[in-house]
Amino acid sequence: MSAVTAVPGPGLSLRAALAELSAEHPGAVPAHEGPTAPTRVADHYARTYAGVPATGLSRDEPAVLYTGVRGGPVLLGLYGDERRLRRWLPGLPACTAPDTADRLVAEATGPRAAPVTVTGPGCQEHRITGDALDLTSLPVLTCTPRDAGPYLTAALVRAEDPETGETALSAHRMLVLDRTRLTVWMVPGRQLGALYERAVKDGRRLPVTVNIGVPPAAMVASALGSRFLPGGLDKLAVAGALAGQPVTTAPALTQPVPALAEAEIVLEGYLDGSLADEALPGAGPAGSLPEFLGYDGGARTGLPVLTVTAVTHRTAPLYQAVIGPGREQSHILGTAGALSAALSLRAVLPRAAGVRVRDMHLAAAGGGMLLLTVAVTKESADGDRALDVLARELLDRHPFVKTVVFTDDDIAIGCAEDVLWALLTRCNLGADTRAWPQFRPVPMDPSQTPEWAAARHGTERPPGRVSVDATTPYALRARTARSFVP
Repeated sequence: MSAVTAVPGPGLSLRAALAELSAEHPGAVPAHEGPTAPTRVADHYARTYAGVPATGLSRDEPAVLYTGVRGGPVLLGLYGDERRLRRWLPGLPACTAPDTADRLVAEATGPRAAPVTVTGPGCQEHRITGDALDLTSLPVLTCTPRDAGPYLTAALVRAEDPETGETALSAHRMLVLDRTRLTVWMVPGRQLGALYERAVKDGRRLPVTVNIGVPPAAMVASALGSRFLPGGLDKLAVAGALAGQPVTTAPALTQPVPALAEAEIVLEGYLDGSLADEALPGAGPAGSLPEFLGYDGGARTGLPVLTVTAVTHRTAPLYQAVIGPGREQSHILGTAGALSAALSLRAVLPRAAGVRVRDMHLAAAGGGMLLLTVAVTKESADGDRALDVLARELLDRHPFVKTVVFTDDDIAIGCAEDVLWALLTRCNLGADTRAWPQFRPVPMDPSQTPEWAAARHGTERPPGRVSVDATTPYALRARTARSFVP
């Protein structure tokens, strides 16, 4: 065990990220004394600051402190600007492609990125156990009156399998049931779910820490698809590669699993197979908080219950949350999703002759998941036929991706207007769109439900996903160059 004396950069500390923002100019981090009720904060932020898809406004979102909330100050919007997120992560590739993603993974497997264990971490300055535990005293937000109750929305669950050494680091919506219990909604296929199911099958508890107010690098790394990483690679090592410095961890007080040392608040606890509906005691399941696409979610039944055994926190901790839809959630999911997509293409590239992937971007309009734009360079006429190979792989490996748009490498794929220009001048949608009906729909998207299919198309089977070729045919490249080259 060692102590780290280096001052963490903004990618490794929420407070360092806020300090960097505040140093830009005094108003960079707006502060509000009200509202005071945790049930009203998300609505205020959405109406005052949020962008697409929470509202119909195309705007970046500021980091905002709500200082007068009962239970403690609340931070929203930290990741609402993609440019500042990239500034905090020097290891994040400027262009997301299979080769640049490979280099990031190579850096993560090296000794400089491995997480470091420290003693006396800031996250344990104050310690609460036993009868003093009370999750309801935290300023956990209820986003809308339709929510089932107060949800943790920006907390990272850390778990480790003591037998295999496998680790999980992921964000989940967690409903506060009472003073010591939370429900955890695990999207099928996530690593935490696999560790949990194995532990329950073996008749043992799965110890976890729930980390709130985490380093930006850890937040982005947590959203990577575990199956696209080399076996045994810890997401915290990827976070270290993104930040250019190792992430620090510390042993938990009551569970045999580490906490993120720079977190603001840490809940320690375990999953033991206990289940509960996503509803407060005495109430039936209703709605859940707004989803990443901008629509209300639906509460679940029979979810795993996390029992908390300790709460530790910094002095005057900041409670961090996201409101669900908006630029903040989209940038977290989209940044990690593009890296996952790039890593997933490595195996298929030999079959995609004549084309080179230059960059990938998941648009905020699709919540950082539904709309994937891929910029390519065609190196021969074979590239005209290779896009279907890439599309099939992407849609097969990334179940939330609904639409893949291919563009040439002179398109700024992070600019929605430039992508639209490519769609209008290098594509005829009726002929250059390919349907892929074999893939399962995403029910959180209303247009992928059977009800929508019946009302719109007269069938109960939703239409599948699509890929769009908005590239110039290889033989016509010279005739369709932009007049002013970027």
